[in-house]
This record gives sequence, structure tokens and C-alpha cells, in this order.
Amino acid sequence: MKIKLGVLYGGVSVEHEISIISAVQAMQHINEDKYEIIPIYITKDREWYTGKMLTDIEVYKDFNNLKKYATKVTLYNKDGSFYLQSMGFFKRLVTEIDVVFPIVHGANVEDGTIAGYLDTVGVPYVGSRVLGSALGQDKVVMKQVFEACNLPIVPYTWFYDCEYMNDAEKIQKEIIKMGLPVIVKPASLGSSVGINVVRNKEELDDAIMDAITYDNKICVEKMVKNLVEVNCSVLGNYEYQQASVLEEVMGTEEFLTFNDKYLNGGKKHGASKGMASTSRIVPARLSKEMTEEVRNTAKAAFRALSLSGICRIDFLIDKKENKIYVNEPNTCPGSLSFYLWEPSGKPYPELLDDAVQLAIRDYKNRNKKVYSFDSNVLSNFNGLKGAKGLKGLKGKLR
Repeated sequence: MKIKLGVLYGGVSVEHEISIISAVQAMQHINEDKYEIIPIYITKDREWYTGKMLTDIEVYKDFNNLKKYATKVTLYNKDGSFYLQSMGFFKRLVTEIDVVFPIVHGANVEDGTIAGYLDTVGVPYVGSRVLGSALGQDKVVMKQVFEACNLPIVPYTWFYDCEYMNDAEKIQKEIIKMGLPVIVKPASLGSSVGINVVRNKEELDDAIMDAITYDNKICVEKMVKNLVEVNCSVLGNYEYQQASVLEEVMGTEEFLTFNDKYLNGGKKHGASKGMASTSRIVPARLSKEMTEEVRNTAKAAFRALSLSGICRIDFLIDKKENKIYVNEPNTCPGSLSFYLWEPSGKPYPELLDDAVQLAIRDYKNRNKKVYSFDSNVLSNFNGLKGAKGLKGLKGKLR
């Protein structure tokens, strides 16, 4: 019997379309002899749809028209089994789901929001749980964890939008004291959205205000000299971590931009293939020693953030000083970084299968843990009489 695999993607995120690209790529490579693929698309209006036509990238060019044919659904737990249930007056169970594979990018989805919802429903799912997803999305808290674990990161500072509005001059002085050039980033976005390089004081305010457009928390990092960007994918969980080959990313700007990742490749080769279309050198042109240092640090970062499934850890390298810095994790990377596993002898269908099997195994292990007790502490509850601090509460509740 095939495993019913719900591939969940889209959502309210500036990376909505990138999620669609990654998910459609994955659905085209999942082993259909082993899995029944069930697309679950979340629109920008937070509506959920399913239907076989959703596996075709062309339908998303006019999804309003497609709504006539796709089925609007919600995820439903019925006696420990999981179903997509239709919406509206006459509800029906559309299909059962065994495992969910979230392929989501960015705030409101990848940041633990989807993981928390799936945990609440109780369905098994691929990838990091709430804590790992949230840590991986917030560039500031992530750096604080790395600092605590003695992992190498670049000098940085951070602040909230309200703090900048109240005293922009003070914050600008702190940034300039750290040393220009710097990179200004929204703390919780991905795909290089809202990121700007600042080389002089005159550019600083515009860069910060651009980042504030996307987030209320801003991260400012000192720019690495003699920069080489290197990425490493990690597959695993808290028990074990497997690192891929490294890629050296060749951007057209001083850092890998949204255009580099998702638009330039599309211009050259037709429809964008996401991160798979980015210019890269595989394996990265590093010494054997530095390659192993990056791979080991990637696994350490993966473990420190409680990540799971297929992730990608991005690094900044000062080639002249031979220093590596952890830049950030991608808890659900574009194209699921399959292009880093194929050179290692792991084809994309096998990578996807490994991720699903890992999720099933983790789900079974979690169910062995104690999360609640059979006893009911309310069974002998005698009302609010005598409860400390609740005197007079009855009158206030009227």
C-alpha cells in the first residue's frame, strides 16, 4: 500500500512563489511507486486547496481560475487518522493523509508556524519542529545560540524598528563604530529579500528603512572581506547528521541576491528552477582541511538549533584569512538542496524518501514519550471556593 504523502506549500510569505517552485520540483521527483502524492496549496489568503492539477507549475499563473476545479479543504484529525476535509455546508472527507511534507519558505510558514499547527493536529511531518524552525528563521536569536555554542559568526548588532524610529542617530553611530561596510537584513526573512550592502553613512538610513518594510527586527552584520559564499546541506535529526558536498555560489553582486537565486536562471533557461538554477561551483574550491571544517561546523550548527530533515547551512569565508563564519541556516532550503546531494551519489527521489522515512521514525519515537497523564486533576475539583487570589472573581465575571 502506498504512503499518502501530503506536500504542503505556499502560504502568506514574500517567498510564496519560491515555495511553489520548490514543491512542484519535489512532487515531480517523489517515487510514485512508493508514495501517493497529494498537493496541499495554501494561498496568500490562507485558504487551503488540493487537487492533482496543482502538480503543474503552469496553473499558478492564473490560480483564481483554477479555484473552480481545485477543492478547498482543511486538515482534520478523526480518531487518530488524518484527512483533508472539504469546506462548505456539505463537508466530506476528500482523502486520508499519512505524512505531511511541508515545503515552505519564509515568515508565517517556515518560522515554526506550520510546524506548530501540524503538531496541534498531531500529524507526522517532515522537517524541523517548532523550536528549530523558529530559531532558524530569526537571524538574531540564531546568532545568539551560535555564540553560546562557540560557533564562528561575524560581528553584528540588532534592534527593533521602534527603537530606530525613536533614536536613529544613536543606532547609526553604533553601526558605524562596528565598522563599514555592513549588510543590513530583516531578521526573519529569507531569499535575500530586503538585504542591502552599506558602504557609507549616507546609504545607511535607506537600507534600514528598506529592511523595516519587511520586518520589525533588523540585523546588521559586518561585511566579510575577500568574501566567498559556501553552502552545505545537512540531512538528519538530533541523533545523527549527514553533510553533503559543498557548493561555492557565484553571485553577480557582493552577496547572493534574490535575482541571482530565482530570476537570472529563469531568464536564461525559461521558467525559474529556484535555487537549482543559481550559478555555482560543485564541489567548492576549498582545501580538503577547510572543506571538512565547514562540513563539521554545518553539522554542529544543525544540532545546536535542533534542526531536522533537509536543511542548508550557509557560510561566509574570508579567503585571505582562511576564516569561516556561519551565516545562517535554511530549515527548508530552496529546491531542498537536491543539487548538493546528487554529486554525493544520492539522487533527488532517494533524498526525498530519506526525509520522509526520517519523519516517520521520529514520529514513532516521539509517541513513546510521555506528554500527558491519564489522571484528571479536575475530577476532584471543588469549584473556585477557597482558591487563593480568586476572591471576588465571581462578581467580576458577571
